[in-house]
Amino acid sequence: MMSSAQPIVASGSRPVPLRRMRAGAMALGAAAMVGLPFFLSDYHVFQLTLVVIYAVALLGLNLLTGYNGQISLGHGAFYGVGAYTAAILVQKFEVPYGFAIPCAAVVCLSAGFLFGLPALRLEGLYLALATFALGVVLPQILKYRGIEAWTGGVQGITLVKPEAPLGIPLSPDQWLYFLCISIAVGLFVCAFNLVRGQTGRAIIAIRDSPIAASALGIDTALYKSITFGISAMYAGIAGALGALVVQFVGPDSFTIFLSISLLVGIVVGGIASISGAVYGAVFVQFVPNLADEVSKAAPWAIYGVVLIAFAHLMPFGIAGSLKKFALNMDARRAARSRRVASPQEKT
Repeated sequence: MMSSAQPIVASGSRPVPLRRMRAGAMALGAAAMVGLPFFLSDYHVFQLTLVVIYAVALLGLNLLTGYNGQISLGHGAFYGVGAYTAAILVQKFEVPYGFAIPCAAVVCLSAGFLFGLPALRLEGLYLALATFALGVVLPQILKYRGIEAWTGGVQGITLVKPEAPLGIPLSPDQWLYFLCISIAVGLFVCAFNLVRGQTGRAIIAIRDSPIAASALGIDTALYKSITFGISAMYAGIAGALGALVVQFVGPDSFTIFLSISLLVGIVVGGIASISGAVYGAVFVQFVPNLADEVSKAAPWAIYGVVLIAFAHLMPFGIAGSLKKFALNMDARRAARSRRVASPQEKT
């Protein structure tokens, strides 16, 4: 018979303190996202916008690597494809950026799906090597003289930062920030629903055991390709937004280092975690700059030390560590409740 002193927790839900902490953090984060741009300089708003953009790219990579188990070292290439697609449409064809961003999403969705088809025969490190090659070759393709009229070659493409429409009293940086936030919120909601739906369960089942997933009737090849396409689409949307915010795209902006930085971001933020994309984006945007301020002579040495510290102190990423901390708090609260409710033993 179960003791009446056990903590009351709603069936199928997270422990109450964890839910309260998450709700409070979300409310505080929402208030900060809306209010901060009006109290910061345009440069700092620009930095926050880049955090939002990186969060979208990291979320896409986390869907692929964290939830589906496919390691990608070339997601910076899809980021670059999205950026160049938007830049070419806006600069060369004078397409409104509101239409260029969905076009970049479609192009990267198709490219990711098609790349995922032959990559299905590869797993683990071999898949990582194939995606690594994709990230290495993209800058060279962008510099190819045969398509220089489209890509601008080594000079890249310069864009004009769009003004706020309809006379909205916002600076261009503030307008782009709220545009990116709106798109990012929609993409995060879609990802949240995806991983908790039937498709998400199939994706996770393939990660945990491909053989068992196939035995259950899951088309592993199809779901892997779809996941790769969706992940590339997220990266492409982030790239398109990044092109508008930075106002420039060039081959050297999308080197393999970008792909590695994205992978570092999901590991630091938290593998297989929706919120981990936000923590990882903050790391990707600010830690290299802080390392450069600490040591102009050896900034990457400082960066490496910070990574080692994160690996030792937070082996499950920031999101995993926060969740573990909240669960420990709930366990202690439950233990205290049992001690108070249970009758004292007679000696």
